Amino acid sequence: MYQVDAFTDRLFEGNPAAVLVVDEWLADELAVSVASENNLAETAFVRSRSDGAWDLRWFAPAQEVDFCGHATIATAHILFTELGASSTLVFHTRVGALRVSQVRGGYRLDVPRLDPEPLAVLPQELSGVFSVPPAGIFRNFENIFADLGNADAVRAFVPDLAEISRLGPVGLVVTGQESTGRRAHFVSRYFVPGAGIPEDPVTGSIHATLVPYWAARLGLDRLTAYQASSRGGWLGCELTEDRVLLEGGAVTFMRADVTLPTG
Repeated sequence: MYQVDAFTDRLFEGNPAAVLVVDEWLADELAVSVASENNLAETAFVRSRSDGAWDLRWFAPAQEVDFCGHATIATAHILFTELGASSTLVFHTRVGALRVSQVRGGYRLDVPRLDPEPLAVLPQELSGVFSVPPAGIFRNFENIFADLGNADAVRAFVPDLAEISRLGPVGLVVTGQESTGRRAHFVSRYFVPGAGIPEDPVTGSIHATLVPYWAARLGLDRLTAYQASSRGGWLGCELTEDRVLLEGGAVTFMRADVTLPTG
């Protein structure tokens, strides 16, 4: 097993993920136990296919998840740096084929474009979460998004994790436009306490929806994003007709041998 800090070029920043390269899938219950033992936002399990591509699954501490960007970057980093991969990697996942290629300074992750679905009102579960109504609310298949209007409001947001956990496995993303002249165009934070993730440090998957949202708001198809967690992380973003391209670095923190139950 490897542990990698993704969406960063230095240790102890970005988002840590564990990566296990396996010959066969572990039983789901055991995979969840490994993820819970790691106590990271995601643990990735990857196995090779006969066609040269890879099958990839992601587990949070409480359950398998449908979509994870940073653990995909982490997995690609291990295949490139530890296992000798040299060309673009294709991962078959619950959200279709994801591709990762090497670029200057890190990796480019190709994910589906998930356009925001506007919401008229906040879900009842979040009725007490915001002291000031968000400037905009929308969702995709796995998360609720709230535009707080500006980056300062995002950084100052104090999440009521007990309230947010009422969403179950659905996450809450808060986002806002950065001030003029700053490096980022927009910032975000991400909370999924119902899946065992109080605050995710840096999240690739939410940008499949944040990028089309902010591209439309700002009139740009290339943006720089910052996830304003305590660890923090930067993402280069590009919007195409049906895909979102995300760029970021990765650094290996740990190589480990894992002891699993027998029988």
